[in-house]
Amino acid sequence: MTDAADLRSRVADLLAAHPPATTPRADFLRARFDAGLAWVHYPPGLGGLGAPRSLQAVVDAELTAAGAPDNDPRRIGIGLGMAAPTLLQYGSEEVKRRFLPPLWVGEEVWCQLFSEPGAGSDLAALGTRAVRDGDDWVVNGQKVWTSSAHVARWAILIARTDPDLPKHRGITYFVCDMTDPGVEVRPLRQITGEAEFNEVFLTDVRIPDAHRLGEVGEGWKVAQTTLMNERVSIGGSRIPREGGMIGPVSRTWRDRPDLRTHDLHQRLLTLWVEAEVARLAGERLRQQLVAGQPGPEGSAMKLAFARLNQEISGLEVELLGEEGLLYDDWTLRRPELVDFTGREAGYRYLRSKGNSIEGGTTEVLLNIVAERVLGLPAEPRNDKDIAWKDLAR
Repeated sequence: MTDAADLRSRVADLLAAHPPATTPRADFLRARFDAGLAWVHYPPGLGGLGAPRSLQAVVDAELTAAGAPDNDPRRIGIGLGMAAPTLLQYGSEEVKRRFLPPLWVGEEVWCQLFSEPGAGSDLAALGTRAVRDGDDWVVNGQKVWTSSAHVARWAILIARTDPDLPKHRGITYFVCDMTDPGVEVRPLRQITGEAEFNEVFLTDVRIPDAHRLGEVGEGWKVAQTTLMNERVSIGGSRIPREGGMIGPVSRTWRDRPDLRTHDLHQRLLTLWVEAEVARLAGERLRQQLVAGQPGPEGSAMKLAFARLNQEISGLEVELLGEEGLLYDDWTLRRPELVDFTGREAGYRYLRSKGNSIEGGTTEVLLNIVAERVLGLPAEPRNDKDIAWKDLAR
């Protein structure tokens, strides 16, 4: 049984064989993966040791203290937080061994091809088609709101494989090669002036059946694994006290006494407490994850994350007055990742508006919490047993 002492010994061996100061970053990360110290709860050979998930903190602390490089988790967050757990649960051994090492090291960026122009909140209504052709599937359709598609090597994709079945039962889940000539990525300019999102057009894209995750027609079940992990990764990431949005506005309050008013003080205190409660709730959620798969609690955390970000950034703009309306770059940029805290207040205020849409809209998540956490009656769903091809669109 792997314990904390054993992990510390394994970390010491890794550091001795691959000193961080002299080992190229990618080489060190590959060696860490091969040593089972990437995500210790994964199986041996896939970056882990089959150890309790809670022991990951032991490894991370030892490596941080030694100055070891990380895998830039913010840049590859979709791969780490969404693709990897789905690949682990539903991928073949060949698929897991092919995709998990470069995903974790950061050599291959991933994106998510789920939402469509007519299937966002009602994701199961998606119309992108995948038709079997021998050992391949031929995919045609359009996806939208795809973060990082412009830098991604691979994508997790859901497509309709049987339009004669009800919408939740005719979907299949695939790994899509973003370098296929039939994949076209177009930027979507946002209110911030950036284009971190994209729309993606798929024209006769060929996907081998070996890159299918789960059984044919069971893509909705597979997608639930992805979505639940997504909401945990968005709303339940580990942050220090005064991490996230509350940090910059708290620093501004301390550094700029000329801006303070009694009303703003009371609102800041309230939001500071709520941010700390959300942070501690996130710690509790991660403790629950040690014992199993993420559940609807991740949806509640994502709800809290979106609301707090919007209220805190709004307070910060109000605190700064006309200064809060400015930020340094309105030109069209194609960033690899979202930066909530490293930019100006005006940027944070505008960008946080998207938090109530991405990763599941607030309205959908409220339904999930109501039904699966509070046990309230489900909303009537009159289209559950109707073939997708017969639905009004």
